[in-house]
Formats: sequence, C-alpha cells, structure tokens
Amino acid sequence: MDEDIAWALNVRLSADGTPGLREDDDRIVFRGRLSLTEDGQAVLNMGGSVILLDLADPPPAEGVDGAWVEVRVASNHVSVWPCEV
Repeated sequence: MDEDIAWALNVRLSADGTPGLREDDDRIVFRGRLSLTEDGQAVLNMGGSVILLDLADPPPAEGVDGAWVEVRVASNHVSVWPCEV
C-alpha cells in the first residue's frame, strides 16, 4: 500500500468486525483491526495478514487502538507481490 493514511479522509471506524478486502470503484478497501505501536506506527491486522501503514497525521487519541477500521486507497497505490492489483 503506497498511500499515506489520514483519519476521516481514507480511514474510518467499521461496524463490521470481520477482516475483508474488496474493490469499490477506483478504491481498494481493506478492513481489519488497527493497532497503534508505542513509537507512533499503525498496523492493520487482516485475519493474520499484517500491513504497516504510513500515517499522514496522528490518529485520534482515543477509541482507535484495537478498533475495526476500513482503509480506502486508490487501486493504483496497491500492489501484491509478484503482481499489481
């Protein structure tokens, strides 16, 4: 995933508590559990697959660590080795 993550712009809380991956128009939507590390990093756990997220700005101080979220990124900013999605 080659796109910075900005809360309320391309990442939001999800009411659905199951991992998911889908296409929505020109966006790829990742749904998983968000974890914040002590050093200010964010990690999305999608049912055993882990994606390190690049944050454009800090997430809200409360209520997001361990929460289910959806991350929406442009499809041309997503690649899966050894092919592009």
